[in-house]
This record gives sequence, C-alpha cells and structure tokens, in this order.
Amino acid sequence: MLQAEHNLTLRAGDLELVLSPALGGAIRDLTWTGEGRRVPLLRPTREGADSVLDMASFPLVPYVNRIRDGHFSFRGREVVIKPNMAGDISPLHGQGWLAPWTVESAGAQDAELRFMHEAGEWPWKYEAKQVVSLYERGLSLELHCRNLDREPMPCGLGQHPYFPCTAETRIDTEVRSAFEIDEHVLPTGEVAATGRFDLRERAACGQGLDHGFGGWGGEARLTDPEWPALLRLSSPDAGFFQLYSPESGGIFVAEPVTHANAALNEPEERWGELGLRVLEPGEEMRLDLRLGLVS
Repeated sequence: MLQAEHNLTLRAGDLELVLSPALGGAIRDLTWTGEGRRVPLLRPTREGADSVLDMASFPLVPYVNRIRDGHFSFRGREVVIKPNMAGDISPLHGQGWLAPWTVESAGAQDAELRFMHEAGEWPWKYEAKQVVSLYERGLSLELHCRNLDREPMPCGLGQHPYFPCTAETRIDTEVRSAFEIDEHVLPTGEVAATGRFDLRERAACGQGLDHGFGGWGGEARLTDPEWPALLRLSSPDAGFFQLYSPESGGIFVAEPVTHANAALNEPEERWGELGLRVLEPGEEMRLDLRLGLVS
C-alpha cells in the first residue's frame, strides 16, 4: 500500500497520465506527447489546483448525479443526505469523489486505487476500486463497487471526464431520449432526443446543455483539429449518458453512467429501467470505460 498524497504518473507510448488519488481518486491530466507537442486530451489541471472539481476526471460511486431533496426511501428505510457541493441544493455523485483513495499498487503503466466507505449518512458499508491501465493509444478505467454491508444496497456508477473544446470540437453519439430539467438540474420529463438534444455530428462546445440521456449506444466519437486523432469514449456497462456543455464554452463533460439522474427518487419497481442496481451483501457491480485514439 502506497501513500495517497502524491501524484502518480503513468506513461505508455506518446501518452502520459497523472493521477491524484488523494483528491477523490481523480485523473489530473491525460496528455499526448508526440511530434514534439504536448496536447491535453482531457482538460488540463492548472498548477497548484487542489480541488477535485479542478481535476480532469473523477469517479462517481455509489450513485451518479442528484438525489432530489437529499431524500429517498428504500425498503422501509428513509435515507437523508446533506448537499455536498456549494451552490447546489442536491447531494450528488456519492462519496468517492470527495474522499482520498488508497494506492494499492502502481506500475509504469497501471495502478489500482481503493476507497472504503463506512456506514454513515449513506447507511451502507461498501468498497470501491479503480483499476487504471494506460496503453500506447488509450486509457482503460475499471470502477468497481462491492456491498460490504449486511443489508442490500442501491448502487450506480459513472465517470466524470472533462474535455477541452473550441468551436471546432465535435461530438457524435447515439441516444434515444433526453431528460428535460428544472432550474436545479433535476429531471422534469423524458422526451425524444431530437432537435437540441440530438447528439449526432454536432458541436460539443457552448451548447447550453446540462442534461441526461437514455438509451445511450455505449460509444461517443470526439474530434478536434488540435487532437492527434479521433477520440473514442466507450463503456459497455453504461446505458445512460450525461452531457454538460456550458454556454461559456471552453470545456464539456461527457459522462458514461449506469443510471438516470434522480433515479433514487423513483419507486424501486422502476429502478431497473432507470439503470439502478440493488447489490446484495457481498455483491459487486462494475463500470468499464475506455478512452482511445483512433487513427
């Protein structure tokens, strides 16, 4: 077991990956270093940044996005979670992104990070693990969550990568539906992914979107003239997709997630269609993500 305070740097071919385990098990930078250039493939983290929200990507466990009013019911238990981000009335993204992770192992091209949650506001004990592997043309992330409690536990997983963007950056992905939202970024209804919600061959930057999408095809193709090649973001385990593209531009977030925003607030009989799992004691779920350069 290694200290979590220090950054870890992995290298493979022309790729360099920097991890910041103490900051929510986050990725600090992913950079292509070929042809005498350094091109950030994820949003670069500024020098001296010490907040997980300044990182390039972080894991979402054991739920993704928001819990309406910080309250939900599960099999006779009332769960109340306080807001965990300044300026947002809803708790979001679980506990893993706000806690240090332990470095279980680290090599030149791979690392394993671990986070243990003892029962508290989230009243179930669980263990989360990330297996990070860097290849010559890409990055692989495995996110695991195991229920260590004596009772069944709701669970969902995601990753939260930030990408740099300009007016020329494009996204191309297939989604079936979009969730309209209110002023608190909570879903108000589900509509067909047409018009402003059509994510096929469109600008990724400055779109004024902070929405969830259902029926994701499992792959998004991202392009920018400054990048050395097309970026393919894929996850076979994520049936839902979140896109944050602020009108101010500069960055966008493309999140593969296993369940819909505020799914915990829906009746349990709907959880399956909304992507939420219930893990029995000792049971584990996993989200695999791959980000690769495609020539």
